[in-house]
Amino acid sequence: MSFFKRLKESIASKTEAITNKFKDGLAKTRDAFVGQVVDLFSRRKKIDEAFFEELEEILIGADVGVNTVMELIDELRAEVKKRKIEDPAELQPIMTEKLVGLLKGSEEQTSLKMNPNGITVILFVGVNGVGKTTTIGKLAWRFKQEGKSVLMAAGDTFRAGAIEQLEVWGQRVGVDVIRQGAGSDPAAVMFDAVQAAKQRNVDVLLCDTAGRLQNKANLMEELSKIYRVIQREIPGAPHETILVLDATTGQNALQQAKLFGEKSGVSGLVLTKLDGTAKGGIVIAIRSELSLPVKFVGLGEKMDDLQEFDAEQFVHALFAGLASEEGESEEEA
Repeated sequence: MSFFKRLKESIASKTEAITNKFKDGLAKTRDAFVGQVVDLFSRRKKIDEAFFEELEEILIGADVGVNTVMELIDELRAEVKKRKIEDPAELQPIMTEKLVGLLKGSEEQTSLKMNPNGITVILFVGVNGVGKTTTIGKLAWRFKQEGKSVLMAAGDTFRAGAIEQLEVWGQRVGVDVIRQGAGSDPAAVMFDAVQAAKQRNVDVLLCDTAGRLQNKANLMEELSKIYRVIQREIPGAPHETILVLDATTGQNALQQAKLFGEKSGVSGLVLTKLDGTAKGGIVIAIRSELSLPVKFVGLGEKMDDLQEFDAEQFVHALFAGLASEEGESEEEA
Protein backbone atom coordinates (compact mmCIF):
# COMPACT_ATOMS: atom_id res chain seq x y z
CA MET A 1 0.00 0.00 0.00
CA SER A 2 1.35 3.42 -0.95
CA PHE A 3 2.11 6.10 1.64
CA PHE A 4 -0.62 8.39 0.30
CA LYS A 5 -3.22 5.62 0.42
CA ARG A 6 -2.26 4.82 4.04
CA LEU A 7 -2.45 8.53 4.90
CA LYS A 8 -5.87 8.83 3.26
CA GLU A 9 -7.17 5.79 5.16
CA SER A 10 -5.72 7.12 8.43
CA ILE A 11 -7.46 10.49 7.95
CA ALA A 12 -10.73 8.74 7.04
CA SER A 13 -10.46 6.56 10.15
CA LYS A 14 -9.87 9.58 12.43
CA THR A 15 -12.76 11.48 10.82
CA GLU A 16 -15.06 8.51 11.37
CA ALA A 17 -13.95 8.23 15.01
CA ILE A 18 -14.73 11.93 15.63
CA THR A 19 -18.09 11.61 13.87
CA ASN A 20 -18.92 8.64 16.12
CA LYS A 21 -17.95 10.66 19.20
CA PHE A 22 -20.43 13.35 18.19
CA LYS A 23 -23.12 10.74 17.52
CA ASP A 24 -22.54 9.01 20.88
CA GLY A 25 -22.21 12.27 22.78
CA LEU A 26 -25.46 13.65 21.40
CA ALA A 27 -27.45 10.43 21.91
CA LYS A 28 -29.68 11.85 24.67
CA THR A 29 -30.50 15.00 22.72
CA ARG A 30 -31.07 12.98 19.55
CA ASP A 31 -33.39 10.49 21.27
CA ALA A 32 -35.52 13.23 22.83
CA PHE A 33 -35.40 16.04 20.29
CA VAL A 34 -34.97 14.26 16.96
CA GLY A 35 -37.38 11.50 17.94
CA GLN A 36 -40.11 14.14 18.20
CA VAL A 37 -39.02 15.75 14.92
CA VAL A 38 -39.16 12.36 13.14
CA ASP A 39 -42.63 11.76 14.53
CA LEU A 40 -43.84 15.22 13.48
CA PHE A 41 -42.47 15.04 9.93
CA SER A 42 -43.91 11.55 9.36
CA ARG A 43 -47.26 12.06 11.15
CA ARG A 44 -48.21 15.38 9.58
CA LYS A 45 -49.26 15.07 5.97
CA LYS A 46 -49.25 18.77 5.17
CA ILE A 47 -47.41 21.91 6.21
CA ASP A 48 -49.93 24.15 7.93
CA GLU A 49 -50.10 26.39 11.00
CA ALA A 50 -50.54 23.40 13.33
CA PHE A 51 -47.35 21.85 11.89
CA PHE A 52 -45.29 24.99 12.56
CA GLU A 53 -46.73 25.38 16.06
CA GLU A 54 -45.77 21.82 16.99
CA LEU A 55 -42.29 22.20 15.50
CA GLU A 56 -41.88 25.42 17.48
CA GLU A 57 -42.80 23.60 20.73
CA ILE A 58 -40.33 20.78 20.03
CA LEU A 59 -37.46 23.19 19.32
CA ILE A 60 -38.14 25.31 22.41
CA GLY A 61 -38.37 22.12 24.50
CA ALA A 62 -34.87 21.15 23.29
CA ASP A 63 -33.59 24.51 24.61
CA VAL A 64 -32.90 25.91 21.17
CA GLY A 65 -34.06 29.27 22.57
CA VAL A 66 -37.21 31.26 21.86
CA ASN A 67 -35.56 34.00 19.74
CA THR A 68 -33.64 31.45 17.68
CA VAL A 69 -36.74 29.29 17.19
CA MET A 70 -38.82 32.25 15.99
CA GLU A 71 -36.09 33.19 13.51
CA LEU A 72 -35.81 29.61 12.26
CA ILE A 73 -39.58 29.15 11.91
CA ASP A 74 -39.86 32.43 9.95
CA GLU A 75 -37.11 31.26 7.59
CA LEU A 76 -38.81 27.88 7.10
CA ARG A 77 -42.15 29.57 6.36
CA ALA A 78 -40.42 31.72 3.73
CA GLU A 79 -38.80 28.64 2.13
CA VAL A 80 -42.14 26.77 2.04
CA LYS A 81 -43.77 29.72 0.32
CA LYS A 82 -40.90 30.31 -2.11
CA ARG A 83 -40.43 26.67 -3.11
CA LYS A 84 -44.15 25.78 -2.86
CA ILE A 85 -43.35 22.84 -0.54
CA GLU A 86 -46.34 20.79 0.64
CA ASP A 87 -44.80 17.59 2.02
CA PRO A 88 -43.14 17.97 5.47
CA ALA A 89 -40.47 15.40 4.46
CA GLU A 90 -39.16 17.89 1.88
CA LEU A 91 -38.69 20.50 4.59
CA GLN A 92 -36.40 18.41 6.83
CA PRO A 93 -33.15 18.80 4.81
CA ILE A 94 -33.88 22.54 4.54
CA MET A 95 -34.22 22.76 8.34
CA THR A 96 -30.95 20.85 8.77
CA GLU A 97 -29.24 23.27 6.39
CA LYS A 98 -30.65 26.27 8.31
CA LEU A 99 -29.39 24.85 11.63
CA VAL A 100 -25.89 24.43 10.20
CA GLY A 101 -26.07 28.04 9.01
CA LEU A 102 -27.06 29.25 12.51
CA LEU A 103 -24.17 27.36 14.09
CA LYS A 104 -21.43 28.04 11.59
CA GLY A 105 -18.76 30.59 12.31
CA SER A 106 -15.74 31.26 10.18
CA GLU A 107 -12.93 28.72 10.57
CA GLU A 108 -10.82 31.47 12.09
CA GLN A 109 -13.47 31.99 14.79
CA THR A 110 -13.93 28.36 15.76
CA SER A 111 -10.22 27.51 15.89
CA LEU A 112 -8.21 28.63 18.91
CA LYS A 113 -6.23 31.79 18.23
CA MET A 114 -2.56 30.91 18.68
CA ASN A 115 0.33 33.32 19.10
CA PRO A 116 2.70 32.80 16.13
CA ASN A 117 5.52 34.68 17.85
CA GLY A 118 5.84 33.14 21.28
CA ILE A 119 3.72 31.95 24.20
CA THR A 120 -0.01 31.49 23.65
CA VAL A 121 -1.93 32.44 26.80
CA ILE A 122 -5.46 31.06 27.24
CA LEU A 123 -7.55 32.26 30.18
CA PHE A 124 -10.53 30.22 31.42
CA VAL A 125 -13.54 31.75 33.18
CA GLY A 126 -16.88 30.42 34.39
CA VAL A 127 -18.87 29.59 37.51
CA ASN A 128 -18.00 26.67 39.77
CA GLY A 129 -19.05 23.18 38.81
CA VAL A 130 -19.13 23.62 35.03
CA GLY A 131 -16.05 21.47 34.37
CA LYS A 132 -13.52 24.28 33.95
CA THR A 133 -10.55 22.48 35.56
CA THR A 134 -11.34 19.27 33.67
CA THR A 135 -11.48 21.24 30.41
CA ILE A 136 -8.07 22.79 31.12
CA GLY A 137 -6.60 19.37 31.85
CA LYS A 138 -8.02 17.82 28.69
CA LEU A 139 -6.86 20.77 26.60
CA ALA A 140 -3.36 20.47 28.09
CA TRP A 141 -3.35 16.80 27.04
CA ARG A 142 -4.53 17.77 23.56
CA PHE A 143 -1.73 20.33 23.13
CA LYS A 144 0.83 17.77 24.32
CA GLN A 145 -0.46 15.30 21.74
CA GLU A 146 0.28 17.98 19.14
CA GLY A 147 3.88 18.17 20.39
CA LYS A 148 3.52 21.49 22.21
CA SER A 149 5.04 22.31 25.59
CA VAL A 150 2.42 23.37 28.14
CA LEU A 151 2.26 25.03 31.56
CA MET A 152 -0.82 25.51 33.77
CA ALA A 153 -1.52 28.33 36.24
CA ALA A 154 -3.65 27.64 39.35
CA GLY A 155 -5.38 31.03 39.50
CA ASP A 156 -8.42 29.74 41.39
CA THR A 157 -7.07 30.41 44.87
CA PHE A 158 -10.57 30.96 46.27
CA ARG A 159 -12.26 27.54 46.07
CA ALA A 160 -11.12 24.85 48.49
CA GLY A 161 -9.37 22.07 46.59
CA ALA A 162 -9.17 23.91 43.25
CA ILE A 163 -5.36 24.06 43.25
CA GLU A 164 -5.06 20.38 44.17
CA GLN A 165 -7.59 19.44 41.48
CA LEU A 166 -5.51 21.19 38.83
CA GLU A 167 -2.35 19.53 40.15
CA VAL A 168 -3.99 16.10 39.83
CA TRP A 169 -4.69 16.91 36.18
CA GLY A 170 -1.12 18.16 35.80
CA GLN A 171 0.24 14.83 37.04
CA ARG A 172 -2.17 12.91 34.82
CA VAL A 173 -1.13 14.68 31.62
CA GLY A 174 2.49 15.40 32.56
CA VAL A 175 2.24 19.19 32.78
CA ASP A 176 3.67 21.41 35.55
CA VAL A 177 1.34 23.66 37.54
CA ILE A 178 2.42 27.08 38.83
CA ARG A 179 0.71 27.72 42.15
CA GLN A 180 0.72 29.60 45.41
CA GLY A 181 -1.18 28.88 48.61
CA ALA A 182 -4.95 29.01 49.00
CA GLY A 183 -6.15 32.59 49.42
CA SER A 184 -3.19 34.06 47.50
CA ASP A 185 -3.62 36.94 45.07
CA PRO A 186 -4.59 35.33 41.71
CA ALA A 187 -2.83 38.13 39.79
CA ALA A 188 0.41 37.27 41.62
CA VAL A 189 -0.02 33.61 40.58
CA MET A 190 -0.46 34.73 36.96
CA PHE A 191 2.67 36.89 37.18
CA ASP A 192 4.67 33.88 38.44
CA ALA A 193 3.17 31.67 35.73
CA VAL A 194 4.03 34.08 32.92
CA GLN A 195 7.62 34.41 34.21
CA ALA A 196 7.94 30.61 34.40
CA ALA A 197 6.49 30.24 30.89
CA LYS A 198 9.06 32.72 29.56
CA GLN A 199 11.98 31.04 31.36
CA ARG A 200 10.98 27.58 30.15
CA ASN A 201 10.10 28.85 26.67
CA VAL A 202 6.79 26.96 26.64
CA ASP A 203 4.31 27.11 23.77
CA VAL A 204 1.06 27.37 25.73
CA LEU A 205 0.08 28.72 29.15
CA LEU A 206 -3.38 27.65 30.37
CA CYS A 207 -4.74 29.81 33.21
CA ASP A 208 -7.46 28.77 35.62
CA THR A 209 -9.46 31.45 37.47
CA ALA A 210 -11.94 31.42 40.36
CA GLY A 211 -15.48 30.34 39.54
CA ARG A 212 -16.97 33.77 39.43
CA LEU A 213 -20.53 34.76 40.17
CA GLN A 214 -21.44 37.37 37.59
CA ASN A 215 -22.89 39.78 40.18
CA LYS A 216 -19.79 39.79 42.38
CA ALA A 217 -18.12 43.07 41.40
CA ASN A 218 -14.95 42.33 43.39
CA LEU A 219 -14.39 39.07 41.52
CA MET A 220 -14.85 40.79 38.17
CA GLU A 221 -12.35 43.43 39.29
CA GLU A 222 -9.96 40.61 40.20
CA LEU A 223 -10.33 39.28 36.67
CA SER A 224 -9.50 42.75 35.28
CA LYS A 225 -6.35 42.77 37.41
CA ILE A 226 -5.34 39.34 36.04
CA TYR A 227 -5.80 40.73 32.52
CA ARG A 228 -3.61 43.73 33.23
CA VAL A 229 -0.79 41.59 34.65
CA ILE A 230 -0.82 39.18 31.70
CA GLN A 231 -1.05 41.97 29.09
CA ARG A 232 1.81 43.88 30.67
CA GLU A 233 4.10 40.83 30.57
CA ILE A 234 3.01 39.48 27.17
CA PRO A 235 1.57 42.14 24.82
CA GLY A 236 -1.53 40.87 23.03
CA ALA A 237 -2.26 38.23 25.70
CA PRO A 238 -4.44 36.54 26.71
CA HIS A 239 -4.94 35.35 23.15
CA GLU A 240 -8.21 33.65 24.11
CA THR A 241 -10.57 34.08 27.05
CA ILE A 242 -12.67 30.95 27.12
CA LEU A 243 -15.96 30.77 29.00
CA VAL A 244 -16.75 27.23 30.12
CA LEU A 245 -20.48 26.41 30.33
CA ASP A 246 -22.33 23.32 31.52
CA ALA A 247 -24.73 22.29 28.73
CA THR A 248 -26.98 20.46 31.24
CA THR A 249 -28.02 23.82 32.74
CA GLY A 250 -29.81 24.80 29.52
CA GLN A 251 -31.07 28.37 29.43
CA ASN A 252 -29.03 29.23 32.53
CA ALA A 253 -25.89 28.60 30.43
CA LEU A 254 -27.20 31.13 27.89
CA GLN A 255 -27.70 33.73 30.65
CA GLN A 256 -24.16 33.09 31.96
CA ALA A 257 -22.75 33.52 28.47
CA LYS A 258 -24.56 36.85 28.07
CA LEU A 259 -23.32 38.21 31.41
CA PHE A 260 -19.74 36.99 31.08
CA GLY A 261 -19.58 38.13 27.47
CA GLU A 262 -20.50 41.66 28.51
CA LYS A 263 -18.11 41.86 31.44
CA SER A 264 -15.01 39.80 30.82
CA GLY A 265 -14.01 40.01 27.15
CA VAL A 266 -14.89 36.38 26.35
CA SER A 267 -13.64 35.32 22.91
CA GLY A 268 -15.06 31.80 22.75
CA LEU A 269 -16.98 29.07 24.54
CA VAL A 270 -16.54 25.49 25.68
CA LEU A 271 -19.75 23.55 26.33
CA THR A 272 -19.21 20.62 28.69
CA LYS A 273 -21.39 17.59 29.55
CA LEU A 274 -23.28 17.54 26.25
CA ASP A 275 -23.42 13.76 26.60
CA GLY A 276 -25.33 14.17 29.88
CA THR A 277 -28.26 16.22 28.62
CA ALA A 278 -31.25 15.89 26.31
CA LYS A 279 -31.14 19.66 25.76
CA GLY A 280 -28.15 19.94 23.42
CA GLY A 281 -30.15 22.50 21.48
CA ILE A 282 -28.67 25.08 23.86
CA VAL A 283 -25.59 25.04 21.59
CA ILE A 284 -27.74 26.42 18.77
CA ALA A 285 -29.28 29.09 21.04
CA ILE A 286 -25.91 30.29 22.35
CA ARG A 287 -24.29 30.37 18.93
CA SER A 288 -27.25 32.12 17.33
CA GLU A 289 -28.03 34.69 20.03
CA LEU A 290 -24.45 35.66 20.90
CA SER A 291 -21.62 36.57 18.58
CA LEU A 292 -19.39 34.08 20.39
CA PRO A 293 -17.99 31.00 18.65
CA VAL A 294 -18.16 27.57 20.29
CA LYS A 295 -14.55 26.33 20.30
CA PHE A 296 -14.91 22.91 21.96
CA VAL A 297 -17.62 20.61 23.26
CA GLY A 298 -17.36 17.95 25.96
CA LEU A 299 -18.83 14.66 24.75
CA GLY A 300 -17.80 12.30 27.56
CA GLU A 301 -15.40 11.50 30.40
CA LYS A 302 -12.39 10.30 28.40
CA MET A 303 -9.34 12.43 27.70
CA ASP A 304 -10.11 12.75 23.98
CA ASP A 305 -13.82 13.45 24.52
CA LEU A 306 -13.16 17.20 24.40
CA GLN A 307 -13.67 17.81 20.70
CA GLU A 308 -13.28 20.83 18.45
CA PHE A 309 -16.73 22.09 17.56
CA ASP A 310 -17.86 21.54 13.99
CA ALA A 311 -21.32 22.83 13.01
CA GLU A 312 -21.91 20.31 10.24
CA GLN A 313 -20.77 17.35 12.34
CA PHE A 314 -22.94 18.55 15.22
CA VAL A 315 -26.13 18.85 13.15
CA HIS A 316 -25.50 15.68 11.16
CA ALA A 317 -24.82 13.74 14.37
CA LEU A 318 -27.99 15.21 15.83
CA PHE A 319 -30.05 14.05 12.86
CA ALA A 320 -28.09 10.83 12.33
CA GLY A 321 -31.14 8.65 13.00
CA LEU A 322 -33.52 10.68 10.87
CA ALA A 323 -32.48 9.50 7.41
CA SER A 324 -32.39 5.83 8.42
CA GLU A 325 -35.80 6.03 10.11
CA GLU A 326 -37.28 7.75 7.07
CA GLY A 327 -35.76 5.03 4.90
CA GLU A 328 -37.26 2.30 7.10
CA SER A 329 -40.68 3.96 6.92
CA GLU A 330 -40.54 4.00 3.11
CA GLU A 331 -39.51 0.32 2.99
CA GLU A 332 -42.39 -0.65 5.30
CA ALA A 333 -44.79 1.25 3.06
